[in-house]
Formats: sequence, structure tokens, C-alpha cells
Amino acid sequence: MRQKKFGRGSGVLCHITSLPSIFGIGDIGPQAHRFIALLAEADQCCWQFLPVGPCSRGLDMSPYMGLSAFAGNPMLISPELLIKDGFLRPGDIEGFPDCSEYTVEFDKVVPAKRRLLRLAFSRTRPRLGGMEDFREFCRREEAWLEPYGLYMGLRERFQGLAWNRWPQALALADPREMARLRGEMAEELQYYRFEQFCFDSQWRRLRAYAARKGVLLIGDLPVYVSYDCADVWTGRSCFRLDGATLLPTHVAGVPPDYFSATGQRWGNPLYRWQGGDGETERDLFAWWARRLRRNFDLADVVRIDHFRGFESYWEIPADEPTAVGGRWVPGPGMRFFAAMAEAIGDHPIIAEDLGVITPEVERLRDDLGFPGMKILQFAFDSDERNSYLPCNYATSNCVVYSGTHDNDTAVGWYLDHGVEERSKHRLRRYANSPGSEIHWDFIRLAMSSVADLAIFPVQDVLGFGSDCRMNVPGTARGNWRWRCAPRFLYSDAFLRLRDETNYYNRRPRPEGEGKQ
Repeated sequence: MRQKKFGRGSGVLCHITSLPSIFGIGDIGPQAHRFIALLAEADQCCWQFLPVGPCSRGLDMSPYMGLSAFAGNPMLISPELLIKDGFLRPGDIEGFPDCSEYTVEFDKVVPAKRRLLRLAFSRTRPRLGGMEDFREFCRREEAWLEPYGLYMGLRERFQGLAWNRWPQALALADPREMARLRGEMAEELQYYRFEQFCFDSQWRRLRAYAARKGVLLIGDLPVYVSYDCADVWTGRSCFRLDGATLLPTHVAGVPPDYFSATGQRWGNPLYRWQGGDGETERDLFAWWARRLRRNFDLADVVRIDHFRGFESYWEIPADEPTAVGGRWVPGPGMRFFAAMAEAIGDHPIIAEDLGVITPEVERLRDDLGFPGMKILQFAFDSDERNSYLPCNYATSNCVVYSGTHDNDTAVGWYLDHGVEERSKHRLRRYANSPGSEIHWDFIRLAMSSVADLAIFPVQDVLGFGSDCRMNVPGTARGNWRWRCAPRFLYSDAFLRLRDETNYYNRRPRPEGEGKQ
């Protein structure tokens, strides 16, 4: 699996849930199409978003703790498109609760949207069997769709209990029990097929519209999956679980770094990269190939979060309360990517290579040709040799960000009393700026760099402060909720972004334009 090189361009990072919507959460309906049009008008070549899988109710619906590595998040399904497709009637959305323009109120949104989806299913159920596009979707995605439907149905039956706490035969996914449940839970299975069909069909329209507008979609693939998900339940042999308790023996995370003095104990189960037999590796590699294929079915480019985990990963004993007591363990390395290339071919990937990066990780990234990430907020906390300073980029094969979803906003960073004044002074000097519009200083530094792609959180384009931050790593409350009100999003800031994009030669160009 080798990288297809990007051209020079720029784009915006904005999770779908942050878009405006009358339904309390951004979705993949009209406002997402309008956002793509806005990006195209601003001469942006790409839109990057966070993972789009279904989320657990814990950890504030973190998109990085999904219930499936394949399914789409039903909260992203557009009620407006359900009406347009004849699955709902206009009067069905009356009485939807009033929600904040500025945050996602999950306690209001989740039950209200679930009610609409159930209603859409009840209205559509009698004619599903005659819908060829529905039957084709079910045939195409059966390998993950059926286990996901069973998992979600059982999870609802047991009131959200993790799968290891179900009756033993169900927790072990006994084949005879599974066969019996397919008949007993036929209606539930059909509902989850319908739900995922709605997501898939709406998503395909969104991707086709983005292609017409010349905007690439950049997806986000977490290396690890949540313990409580359909994939671990039905694929236990691929994960390091205790045979008696079915709980992880070791969990994922990272050692102490810029984001946290005690590291980050994510809690995800680890893969059985070592210690398994040949059949385990074949199953694990086959699952990964299906997962990557599905992600490239949804997006043009995929950012692999925590790419370094393929070279070596931080292994934390499950009984350790923090990440401090972990150790580095070798990952599958080039052997894994060779197998993926053979299975699915070459696709464009961005390697998230932040944190503790060794020469071995860099070598794997460079041998694969994957662009790494350069974060400008990290560029000013040391000296002139800092690798995140644009003057030190050794290659254009990288993606520069003013910040990511894990960073404070540019304005928030600059106003943070915890950031040393020395770092802020270095930024002002480097940008030759008084710091009065620090977010535009960051944007111009990224735009003017040699990096092939420059990407900015939408909060930085709009000059928002810390109250608009998406996530604070190492914390479990108050994250993933930020939304942008339409009066801010559709503002003159994107006209200015277009001007900067053209000035720094990042305007998308038709094939062959400008060549001699």
C-alpha cells in the first residue's frame, strides 16, 4: 500500500455534528451539502471530519469509541432527506425539541432522532422487500450488517449492558444461539438494516455532490475499536481478551506527552498482532482489509489516527489506572501494509504521526510514502530546530494544520495563560505580526508552507476561542458537543480564506492547467 501524492491545496476540518441543523446536531442532509458548496466557493479542495460510526452513550458520544467499525452513525441521518425519500411525512418532525445552536444536547437529540428513525421504519416496513436498492445494500454489506443488527438488538434488550455481561451463550456468540436469534429478532434486524440503508444512501449522495464540487472527503479511522462493539463481540479471537472474563488483559493508550502528564489510558482492547496462530492473523488481516475498504467507500482520503501503533504500540496492563505503567511492544509494520495493498490496492492515506515518534515510525511512514502531520501549535515551544516550524519541513509530502480536534483553538491557545509567553513571542516574530489576528497568522503560515495540504479547524477560520474547543484529551466530560450557528458559518471569513488560498497558490486547478 503506497501513497498517491496530493497536489497543493487547502481545506477545513469540521466534524459533521458541528454543522448547523434544526435537529440539534449536524447531519448529512442539506446543511452538509451547503457546507461543501461553501468550501468550493472558498476554493478549498477538501473537507476533513471525525469518525462517522455509531457512538456509545458513554464519554459524551465520542466518535473514537464506536459501536461498530463499519456502520454509520444514525444520529447523522437527515430527517429532511427521510421526508424527501418518502420515509417520513412533513408533519412527523413537528414537536422535535428545541435545541441549542451552540452545543449538541445529546440527552434531547438522541431519543428524538431515534423516535423519527423508528417512525420512518414503521412507515416503510411494508414495502422494504420490494425496494431493489435496499435489497442490494443488504446483500453488499451482509458480512458486517447482520452481526451489527444482532449486537444492537441484544444491547437494547439488555438495556445497554456490555456484551460480556450478557448470558454466556450470547456473550460467546454461540452459533446455535445466533441462528435462533435471527428468527426471533427478525424485526429488529430489519430495522437496523433499514437504518444503515438510510445512512448509506444519504452518504452516497453527499459524496457524489462533493465530487461534483471538486471537494475531497477526508475520513478518520481510529486504529483501535471500542471494547463494547459488534466487532470485538463477534471477533474475540483477534483481540487480547481473558478467556474466562472476556475482558481485555491489556489496553491501548499513549505514554505521557504534550497532552497529558500521566499519558492517556484509552482503554481499547489490543489486537493479537503477536501470540496468535496463523488463522488468527488471517482473520485479523481480513477484518482490517474489510474495514479499510469500507472507509474508502465513504471517503476519498483516510487519516489513520495513531499510525505509530503499526510500528509499535503502548501496552497498558488492564488493572493500571493510568498509562504510566505501560510499555512499547512491536506492531505488525510493513508486513501489514503489504497485505492490505494486496487485498485492496493503493489508496491515499494521511498518517497521524504525533506524540512520541521514533526513527522507526518515520521510516515506516516514509517507506509507504504516507504524508505525516505538522501541527503549528507545537512549533513554538522550543527552538529554531523544532520540526513543526514551516522552515524545517524537509518535504512537501505532509499535511500542515493550525491545530486538530484535540488542540485548543488558535485564539484559545494564544490567550491561554498556561502557554509560555516565550512561545507566543516566537510566533509573533516568526509571523512578523503583532498578534491581533492570531488565527489568521496561523492560517497564513500554513498556507505559505511547502506542505501539499494545509487544513484548518473551522473554529480557526472563524477566530473562535476556547469555548468552541472540540475535545480536551484525557477528560471524559464536556467534549464532542460544539456546534456552529449558521450566522457565523456563512460569513465573510470564507471570502478571506479564498483570498489567502489564491495568494498562496493553493486554489484547486483543473487537470493540466498551469503546466507548460
